[in-house]
Amino acid sequence: MGGIAVLIPAAGSSSRMRGTDKLLMDVGGQPLLRRLAEAALAAANHVCVALPGHQHPRAQALAGLPVQIVEVPDADLGMSSSFRRGVGLMPHGFEAVIVLPADMPELCADDLRAVIDTYRRSPRPVLVRATAEDGTPGHPVLFPSDCFPALTALTGDMGARTVLSANMHRLRQVALPGQRALVDLDTPEAWAEWESAQQAAE
Repeated sequence: MGGIAVLIPAAGSSSRMRGTDKLLMDVGGQPLLRRLAEAALAAANHVCVALPGHQHPRAQALAGLPVQIVEVPDADLGMSSSFRRGVGLMPHGFEAVIVLPADMPELCADDLRAVIDTYRRSPRPVLVRATAEDGTPGHPVLFPSDCFPALTALTGDMGARTVLSANMHRLRQVALPGQRALVDLDTPEAWAEWESAQQAAE
């Protein structure tokens, strides 16, 4: 098959938002999760979104988009559940998967294309991690297909750090403009501060 897939882990409980779902927050006139899914569809060949269930409001926010929705009934065990199910249930044959966190409102299709271009320019399969403009490591991260078994074997809530650590010798980095590779919003206060900054910049 070839091509690049994107996995959006979006099965978490958003507990730090104290009753509000951060992935349904309005960003540019649409829910954040839909905005990111559309960016992924514009840049990659396949998009898989890991969700608590098909009837969850997050699934409704994706209505009409050609994305693969994967249920994660054991999401309470940590982010590794989304990796195991998302990567494990994607169609076979992709060259790589980009893990795109669902709570990063500044990322766009061009950022994903920059990650993919860095991967394509390498003569051999490499991992690619986006950084802030100053080089601070951030997201998203691309994993070539030989990492898929390790991603589907993850446990706990450490994300894919162990896979990254084991492959530092072949990690490439690509700097994205500003701080967009670092901006993730987990609390009402963080959202309020970010929204105020956006309004001030307009």
